[in-house]
Amino acid sequence: MIRCKPLLGTFVEIRIEDQLPPLKALEEAFLAIEQVQSLMGFHNPDSELSQINARSHLESVRIHPWTAEVLRIAKEVYLQSQGLFNCGIGHHLVKAGLLPKHKKLKEYAFGGIEDLQFIKPLLVRSPLPLCLDLGGIAKGYAVDKAVDALISKGIKVGSVNAGGDIRVFGNHSQDIQIRNPSKPHELIQIGSMAVGAIATSSLYFANRDTSPKSFMVNPLNQEHVEFSESYSVVASRCVYADALSKVVSISRNTHHPCLSHFSAQAIRIPNTQSL
Repeated sequence: MIRCKPLLGTFVEIRIEDQLPPLKALEEAFLAIEQVQSLMGFHNPDSELSQINARSHLESVRIHPWTAEVLRIAKEVYLQSQGLFNCGIGHHLVKAGLLPKHKKLKEYAFGGIEDLQFIKPLLVRSPLPLCLDLGGIAKGYAVDKAVDALISKGIKVGSVNAGGDIRVFGNHSQDIQIRNPSKPHELIQIGSMAVGAIATSSLYFANRDTSPKSFMVNPLNQEHVEFSESYSVVASRCVYADALSKVVSISRNTHHPCLSHFSAQAIRIPNTQSL
């Protein structure tokens, strides 16, 4: 059984290999994804993420446990990557026209994820204004929550694919395909996986009509990053695979030291047309 819905700014495909799976499982999985989108969407001015960006430098903001978990993971990857992963670069994407503007950016000197403080487990504040963008890492987390929902409903074998953020589970291997950077509409089979996640960072579908700048920003020098190859990371959970794919693509180092901390591996697929 395969079902697909437009969510998270892409198409989310849920595949269930079980015979006669309960439809309730699919419903719960898509509802989990929708909840992550509602909580952590940058485009929604009423989301918890938008409230953190608007108010956390003025007052403490109470958040959902899922938002708290993603923020803690973001801080963990920030520390392990020595700042190479930092979702506090939203203002650069707003200035480039790649994200919507919710406030006047020139009035602020923005902090990063390192400035977000947990006053209590579900209460956050920042000494500096923030413009966090959880886009990719929240997408990976949504995939994980969808898988959790499927497993909780008794599904034994399946996968969730949100625009290249993929997690598979079950007792037999499933083929894993990623796009060819030289021909993005062509898929390359890179192997198989029974349990685990993979996420890919690339720029081959960047809309240069919207902005001439890349949506990938190096937090250390605040510059937009350009590359023609693709970088994929295999990890136990999609939330980590997605975040680490940014570390690898920005550093262009498939052996970055932080990968071993998360028991992850990276794969580089070259763009043969640019060689």
